[in-house]
Amino acid sequence: MTDQHPITPLPKLVQEWINEEDGLTAGHIATQAAQWGADQELEACITWLRANGYPGTAFELNDLRRPRPKPPSLKEQALEALKDIECEYVIGVTTSTIRRALEALPND
Repeated sequence: MTDQHPITPLPKLVQEWINEEDGLTAGHIATQAAQWGADQELEACITWLRANGYPGTAFELNDLRRPRPKPPSLKEQALEALKDIECEYVIGVTTSTIRRALEALPND
């Protein structure tokens, strides 16, 4: 029997965490390891549920524990499009009025 727990990150992965911007802190590495371990456990549970005839439950569990990010609002999309216009197409023309109007809209 092995002394290593089945959910143990590979040394290469730990080195990647260390090399990240905040990787030299123990807290950063602990957070990354905890997230990685939780992801591994969730994936194992979902795999088991699917393999044992519970695909709907697997989908619900995944959706509950790792909800998908909400798509950007129309306001956020418009501000991004305006940024593209400012950078690529309308050199020398100000779009500040449009930007102020978009920013004044409620977030939804």
